[in-house]
Amino acid sequence: MVNLTQAAAREVRRLQASNAKPDTCLRLAVKSGGCAGLYYVLELTSEPEASDRCYVSQGIAVAVEEQSHDYLHGLKLDYSEDLMGGGFRFQNPNVLSPCSCGYSFSAELASI
Repeated sequence: MVNLTQAAAREVRRLQASNAKPDTCLRLAVKSGGCAGLYYVLELTSEPEASDRCYVSQGIAVAVEEQSHDYLHGLKLDYSEDLMGGGFRFQNPNVLSPCSCGYSFSAELASI
């Protein structure tokens, strides 16, 4: 399961409104690449894939790519702003080591 904080949910709603797509779903995936081997992909989509696992968190529909589910199990998605701007923050219990760039990570598959 993926959980959004209130701040993350507010930002998703803001993005939905700014794109004039209030009924979209937040889709999350993990792809190969980056300094440490894996990186996160977030997108707003009108239709999740048939194989996606779907949840609702803070009133936001969240779809997780089937192949990424074990990497994202237990993920807490937050949003915060600082002097450099705002961004989503990933608190993932499956991460073994994040890259110093802050965008990629290595992970251990969740044992669920």
